[in-house]
Amino acid sequence: MIEPVELQEFFAAFFSAAMVVLSGALCALLFAWSRVHGPARVMVLAYAAYGLLVVSVLVLSDALHLGGFWRIVVATMLIGYLLAPHGIWHLCVGTHADADPGANGPESQH
Repeated sequence: MIEPVELQEFFAAFFSAAMVVLSGALCALLFAWSRVHGPARVMVLAYAAYGLLVVSVLVLSDALHLGGFWRIVVATMLIGYLLAPHGIWHLCVGTHADADPGANGPESQH
């Protein structure tokens, strides 16, 4: 049975859900910016945004009284959001490497 959420927990859930969206977007933006432009300190900021995402998700799951199976879903989502940007980046680089004739060296310019 799902426990009802009190009004103060509703506000915590509302603001933490908004922070999940904002910190997730910030993490993705900073990750991409770091990969494209190369400064390592931006990658540190991306992981800091991921840390904010983790905190926001934990506050949200606590405010919504998620337990049992839902904790597994939350943990899986957090692991996926940590690994997905790396996989997506490699997929994009691999996909667009064929579009740029000079990207793979002179042997690809047939």
